[in-house]
Amino acid sequence: MRRRAALKAPLLLTAAAVASQTPRATARPQRWSAARARDWQRDQGWLVGANFITSNAVNQLEMFQRETHDPARIDRELGLARDIGLNTVRVFLHDQLWAQDSVGFTRRLEDFVATAARHDIKPLLVLFDSCWDPVPRPGRQRPPTPGVHNSRWVQSPGTENLQDSKYHRVLYDYVTGIVDRFRDDERVLAWDVWNEPDNPAKEYRRMQRRNKFELVTAMLPHVFEWVRSVDPAQPLTSGVWQGPWKDPVRRSRISDIQLTQSDVISFHNYGDAREFEGRIDELASLERPLMCTEFLARTMGSTIEEVLPVARKRGVGAYTWGLVAGRTQTYLPWDSWDRPYDATPRVWFHDLLHADGRPYRPSEVDTIRRLSGVPHSS
Repeated sequence: MRRRAALKAPLLLTAAAVASQTPRATARPQRWSAARARDWQRDQGWLVGANFITSNAVNQLEMFQRETHDPARIDRELGLARDIGLNTVRVFLHDQLWAQDSVGFTRRLEDFVATAARHDIKPLLVLFDSCWDPVPRPGRQRPPTPGVHNSRWVQSPGTENLQDSKYHRVLYDYVTGIVDRFRDDERVLAWDVWNEPDNPAKEYRRMQRRNKFELVTAMLPHVFEWVRSVDPAQPLTSGVWQGPWKDPVRRSRISDIQLTQSDVISFHNYGDAREFEGRIDELASLERPLMCTEFLARTMGSTIEEVLPVARKRGVGAYTWGLVAGRTQTYLPWDSWDRPYDATPRVWFHDLLHADGRPYRPSEVDTIRRLSGVPHSS
């Protein structure tokens, strides 16, 4: 995946200064052993899911804020997910949901987890995200930009709060508060600590800190530490997306943190089946369970019919980007940021279902059901 002017220079903090003032966890549980991670994988079975946001929400804030939270739609769309053979969904949370209303947000998330469980779906919960707009604002969200892919998705934490060491106490409370609430909850699959932490979100280059990578690199180990301090029963992960990954010497610093701190290894890949399997081969030497937490870009060769059988054969969990087409407009390709589309393309980029629940391609649903062993509910 992939605005507000920068603050005045004197207010900018170095990564070292921010790191030195970032809250530290007192308890220090260790990373899971590879054997424990493999036991967890055996207990879960093969995971097949989608990145999920309700079709009437433009971003994480709109999905979970009180004014726009829609439990009936969540119930309906998770029911559709199960009907087509999915058993998990990946769901993005946001620190400002906690800062705005920690009690209400936690209650709504509890309801979400309960609804997912009624449909035999386990959520993978994402705590932070470095993609798209770096200036999130709580409250009413702007409508989607016509013809543009995912035009209102927001980063967490935003650029201002990322470099504000005082706000890091809020981030710490958010992470430990949410994880503690579900630490022993078998209905929650795992914790995705930070989505694509090294994503430059280049479309918003002028609105981001020039030292974003340094700040994220300094904070990421702390976030793993915060989650582990609660000692959850679920594993931790953070998905790598830019290689190389196999050789520790050639990895980026952020990728190295992700791969050495994750209990279960996750990655993103939007290439064809051959490229997808190559990425699996690259990570197999780590001898830990693998999940591809983002795939499906039909015009790039990443398709259900070609990629998902490889994932099933190799025992790799797989999550499409998108479930029901809606206000995120992710059926449009990434290049719509440079050239907005006047109409829905004949070949969708992401997403599996129309708003009324009809499959975009019935053959995709047939493939998912066959591989997951979930028959049609009717």
